Amino acid sequence: MNKKRVGIIGAGPSGLAQLRAFEAAKKKGEDVPEIVCFEKQSNWGGMWNYSWRTGVGKYGEPIHGSMYKYLWSNGPKECLEFSDYSFDEHFKKTISSYPPRPVLFDYIQGRIKKDNVRDYIRFDTTARWVSFDDSTKKFTLVLDDLKNNKTYTEEFDYLVVASGHFSTPNMPYFKGIENFSGNVIHAHDFRGADQYKDQNLLLIGSSYSAEDIGVQCYKHGAKSVTLSYRTNPIGVSWPEGIKEMPLVTHFEDDIAHFNNGETEKYDAVIMCTGYQHKFPFLPSKMRLKTKNNLYPDNLYKGVFFNELPQLIYLGMQDQYYTFNMFDTQAWMARDYMLGKIELPSKKERRADMDTWLKRNDDLGHGHDAVDFQSDYIKDIIKLSDYPEFNIDKVAAMFKEWLSDKEENILTYRDKTYRSVVTGTMAAEHHTEWMDEMDDSKERYLNEPEEEEPEEVKMNVRI
Repeated sequence: MNKKRVGIIGAGPSGLAQLRAFEAAKKKGEDVPEIVCFEKQSNWGGMWNYSWRTGVGKYGEPIHGSMYKYLWSNGPKECLEFSDYSFDEHFKKTISSYPPRPVLFDYIQGRIKKDNVRDYIRFDTTARWVSFDDSTKKFTLVLDDLKNNKTYTEEFDYLVVASGHFSTPNMPYFKGIENFSGNVIHAHDFRGADQYKDQNLLLIGSSYSAEDIGVQCYKHGAKSVTLSYRTNPIGVSWPEGIKEMPLVTHFEDDIAHFNNGETEKYDAVIMCTGYQHKFPFLPSKMRLKTKNNLYPDNLYKGVFFNELPQLIYLGMQDQYYTFNMFDTQAWMARDYMLGKIELPSKKERRADMDTWLKRNDDLGHGHDAVDFQSDYIKDIIKLSDYPEFNIDKVAAMFKEWLSDKEENILTYRDKTYRSVVTGTMAAEHHTEWMDEMDDSKERYLNEPEEEEPEEVKMNVRI
C-alpha cells in the first residue's frame, strides 16, 4: 500500500505548526505520511520575515510579507507561548512580555530547529493551481520552482492551506486621491516610520495595524497622526499629537475632507484597511470565501473544508490567540490525517458550524471575543494530545491587556505578565518602550552599558 502524502502550502507559523505536529508524532514512534511543504519566500516564518522589498520580489512574485521595522509584539508573549517550548527554555533567561520582531522570530525558529523539518520545505516555490480528482480522491498541485524557472506537478492525499490571510491588501478608493501630492500606500507596503518624521500623517482604518503604525510613527517623530474610522473609533485615550476622525469622504489635492465637515492638510496617507482572503491557486469550489472574522463559514472546527474535509485550512481566523491556536489546529488536523479522528457526517458538521456562527454573530465587546476564541480552543484541544495550557488564565491576560491599552496606549508594552507554561514572571525591559528605538535582538537581550556621568568625563585629561 502506497504511503499517504500531505502537501502544505506555506511555511509561516501555521505551516510550521503542522510540520511540528507530525514531528511530535514521529518522535513517539508513529508512522507518519510523506510530507512536502511549499514556501514562496526564501526562508520560513511567513509574516515574521522582514523584507525591504515592496510590490514584487526577487522572482517577480507579489510580496507576501507586511512586516516592518521597529515592530514589537502588540500583545503579551505569554498569550502566544508554545506549551511544548517555553520562552524560558529558548532564551535561558527571563525576558519582558513585549519582545520586538527579531526576538519573536528567533523563538519561532528555536522550536523548529530542534527537529529536521527544514528538510520537508521547498523554498522559492509557489503553488499555481490545485485540482481534485473525485475518483482517486487525490489533489494535484501545479508548482513553480521560482529559482530554477521550472513548472511541475505533484499529487497528494491531503492538502493543508497555511498561506495566511494578511498579504493581499484591501485598497479602497476615495474621490480625488489620485491627485494627492504626497505618498499613498497600504499598510502592506509600510516598512518603517523613518520617512514620516516631521510629517502630518493620515491613516485610514481602525484596526490593530492603524493603531500600531500610528503609534510607531508618533514615537519616531511624526508631527501629527490622524486615524480615520468608518464605523467606530479605536477609542483609547490618545496623547497630544494623535487623534481620531470619522471617515474621509474625498480629497482635494493634499486636503482630506471628513464626513463631519472638517478638513485637514496631510503629507502622506497610509491605508490600514485590512486584507482579503485570497487563494488564486484554488478553484472556486475549494476556495474559502470569507471576510476577516473569528469563525469563517464552511470550516468545520475552524479547519476542515466542509465540502471536502481532505482540504484543511490553518490560521484563517481573526486572531487574539496566535501561535498556540495554530498548534491546536495543526495537532487536530494531524490526527485526522493519521486516521485517529473520524469526522461526523456533513449534516452534523453543518449544524456544529451553525452553532458557532450564531454565537459569532452575537458577539459584543472585546472581552466577549476573547471568551469566544478561548472556548473555540478548548473545543479543539481535547481532540488531540497537544500539551494543555491554562486557557482561562491566558484569556484573563488578554482582558487585562485590553484594559492596559485603554489606560495608556504608549506604556502598555512596559507591563509584565506571568507565563502559564512555566509560572515565570516576565522581567521588566531595561528601557521603557517609548524610549527604546533599537529593536535588535542583541540590544533587547543585553543590558545597555551605563555611560559615565558628565562630571567624570570632564575630569579626564586629554
